[in-house]
Amino acid sequence: MNRPQREATARRIMERSVPSVPPELYGEVVRRGGRMLRRRRAARRLLWLLLATVIVAFVVWALMVEPWVEPPSETTPPLTGW
Repeated sequence: MNRPQREATARRIMERSVPSVPPELYGEVVRRGGRMLRRRRAARRLLWLLLATVIVAFVVWALMVEPWVEPPSETTPPLTGW
C-alpha cells in the first residue's frame, strides 16, 4: 500500500465508527482523570513552594553575608615615618 491508499483507508475507518466509551469504563476514567489532575496540582504547588523557599533562603543569605561588599583587608601597610 502506498501512502494515499493508507490515508484513505484510515479516513474510512475513522469516519465509519463514532468513538465511544463503554458505560462501565466511564466512571473509572473520570476517577482516574480526577486523581491525575489532583496529583499534578499538588506537584505544581509543591514546586512553587520549593521555589519560593529557595528564593527566600537566597535573599536571607545574601543579606547576612553581603557577597557584593569587598572583604576587609587582612593586613595593613606598615606605618613608618610618624
